[in-house]
Amino acid sequence: MSKVFIIHKKHVQLFVFALLIILLAAAYFTWDKTRPASGQPAKVQTIQLVTGEFSSTTEDGKKLEVYRFDPGSISLRKGEPVELHISGVNGSSHPFVIEGLGIKGEVKKGHTTVVRFTPEQAGTYPIICQVHTDMNNGGPMVGYIEVH
Repeated sequence: MSKVFIIHKKHVQLFVFALLIILLAAAYFTWDKTRPASGQPAKVQTIQLVTGEFSSTTEDGKKLEVYRFDPGSISLRKGEPVELHISGVNGSSHPFVIEGLGIKGEVKKGHTTVVRFTPEQAGTYPIICQVHTDMNNGGPMVGYIEVH
């Protein structure tokens, strides 16, 4: 004698509902809820820099000009995201590179250039203006990023 099973629509709905509850519970318990040890997401360090110019006249009347990044040296923490906000105050244009980090950019007078990166290795990384490279061109215009 064979048995006949009759599946009602209500049974199918109940089965689907139970299966959905099981899947949601499995997702909840396997979800990675870890946080950094500090318990807070990493904050972005924001550093403000400006382009500056110093000028002077020698005793014999010769004008001297030197450009620089100010501050000339900044300190960052390894592994923490950074935003450099470099504002152009003096000089019309300062195309620059940050050696060792593979970063290039340009700062224009009256504008702010934002550079975002996360330093992964400790060290000293120079920011070098490619226009003001020596005393004949108002340089060297160099700033330093110290990563600890």
